[in-house]
Amino acid sequence: MVDVMKKVPVREQNPEVRAKNFEEVCLGYNEEEAMAEASRCLNCKNAMCVKGCPVSINIPAFIHEVKEGNFAEAYRIISESSALPAVCGRVCPQETQCEGKCIRGIKGEAIAIGKLERFVADWARENGISPEAPKEKKGKKVAVIGSGPSGLTCAGDLAKMGYDVTIFEALHKAGGVLVYGIPEFRLPKETVVQAEVENVKKLGVKIETNVIVGKSVRIDELMEDGYEAVFIGSGAGLPRFMGIPGENANGVFSANEYLTRSNLMKAFKDEYDTPIVAGTKVAVVGGGNVAMDAARTAVRVGFEEVYIIYRRTEKELPARLEEIRHAKEEGVIFKFLYAPKEILGEDGYVKAVELEVMELGEPDESGRRKPVSTGKFETMDLDTVIVALGTGPNPIIQRSAEAEGLEILTDKRGYITVDCDTRCTSIPTIYAGGDVAPVGESNAINAMGAGKKAAKAINELLK
Repeated sequence: MVDVMKKVPVREQNPEVRAKNFEEVCLGYNEEEAMAEASRCLNCKNAMCVKGCPVSINIPAFIHEVKEGNFAEAYRIISESSALPAVCGRVCPQETQCEGKCIRGIKGEAIAIGKLERFVADWARENGISPEAPKEKKGKKVAVIGSGPSGLTCAGDLAKMGYDVTIFEALHKAGGVLVYGIPEFRLPKETVVQAEVENVKKLGVKIETNVIVGKSVRIDELMEDGYEAVFIGSGAGLPRFMGIPGENANGVFSANEYLTRSNLMKAFKDEYDTPIVAGTKVAVVGGGNVAMDAARTAVRVGFEEVYIIYRRTEKELPARLEEIRHAKEEGVIFKFLYAPKEILGEDGYVKAVELEVMELGEPDESGRRKPVSTGKFETMDLDTVIVALGTGPNPIIQRSAEAEGLEILTDKRGYITVDCDTRCTSIPTIYAGGDVAPVGESNAINAMGAGKKAAKAINELLK
């Protein structure tokens, strides 16, 4: 009998086993488990979970179909709103969004909405079910720059409306951050990401890879080629560093580079000569999901000691609770209230890092207590340092557009400024969303929400 106050447990790989492989950690629900979990849903008329979903999936409706065993209908309902359900079910921060607003969660545990979405998407893929292309075409072309979650969503929604959409992707594989930024053990590339990309293509979307807009082709050239609107979803791939002495030593990586080497360049495979392991000790600086991804990747590629260095306490860690738990289970060591002051090298290679001991002071503009120095320092022997302090937008597109006489306004940090409701830029036919033009928290589902808003606005503009 199902305990309606508690989630049906989700099966996972044993920590000691998974720390030595790149296979998916979470094994997901089977049909019986999914139906049991779905039976816990209260099917609220005023569903707060939907209000917490950036793409407004009809959550009670799809969960009801899962409870009844109608998995194909559940997939159809999800697909009305989401182009990437198998992705979202794995990497979205449900605990602060849909599940965070679940009424069942007030007196018990919230419904495992993310795990149910993942189950439905996986079931549909395994049973050969995918969205159908629209029968009517509008005869109008739209260009999408970038094939990450915002670009794929915008392109998919526009294709459903009948537009002729082409995505231009700078890398050799479509998927953006889903392919190069998230490790295989959290998001399988071939079985999940590429299948989702193929579903978008089945809607009629064309994808051209190895095209750098701003270098290979300019935005004005796209418009001359008949594209009546452009959506920029190029992400934020420009790494941020600490700005401390010694940061240019061999053995210092940005988390972006480290994860890209692992994901796209297959560095975790013995047959690929793409080095990302030097020595035995590595420290990842930062406390977000990317820091957890980098640390857990470092465990798997062979480092004997893996540390997370974070300048606040565990309470302030911005990473998902599930990712923190998984990292601890896999042996990652957390060093709280430390901040790197200098990277010490020898013959150009990392040998140690000098750490400043911190304490928490008064809250800053984010509402979190600000770390302040105690005046004390410690030295930690290391071979490798991975910096996971966020990224910024690459200015190639904006600079190219400006040279063409198209001034796309940006803020002081280089992000494209957009209207919050439409994602329209300073140029009426150019839209932007995702990490290149963030509104709110930066994650895959919010990027998808931006893509949906832009698609709706582009349709209003062109129809």
